[in-house]
Amino acid sequence: MTAYTDTPGKGNFPFKYAVLYVLLIPLINWSFTWAPMWEVLPGWAFNPVTIITGLVLVVRDFAQREIGHKVLIAMAIALVLTAFAAGPELALASGAAFAIAEMVDWALFTFTKYRLSTRVLLSSAIAAPLDTTIFLYGAEMIRPDQLTLPNVTMSIFGKMIGAVVIWWIIKKKLEKL
Repeated sequence: MTAYTDTPGKGNFPFKYAVLYVLLIPLINWSFTWAPMWEVLPGWAFNPVTIITGLVLVVRDFAQREIGHKVLIAMAIALVLTAFAAGPELALASGAAFAIAEMVDWALFTFTKYRLSTRVLLSSAIAAPLDTTIFLYGAEMIRPDQLTLPNVTMSIFGKMIGAVVIWWIIKKKLEKL
């Protein structure tokens, strides 16, 4: 059985996930600064951008497969772009959150030999709560009431939905090989 891989340097666009990763971070951070809060229930409001933030963590996993440890350089570039797009305060909040989540992901992807699908799921399960809490705490500097139970819940839920979908897709691809 052949393992599923996205071998760097192969195909039409060898660094597609790394580029996507660098672009997604400032885009999502910028969106976070203006997206309206949605009140689902009384006292249960959340920022809808929190639902899609999980995409970044999963794309990061694929970017690391393409460029290895240089994913940390990609993160730094994305944070510089965030500072221009959303301001230095949000770049600091995002940078702190990503740094901790990235270290969790990096360690899991570097030191474990789990299948890719398992690493994607585990890294999201460990990194999502850390990333979410740190980012929303820092986001309080530019927008009040961001570190709320609804925002934390929806963000983690959104991240885990994205991770489960990607896990399922990868698992199905591996079963076909």
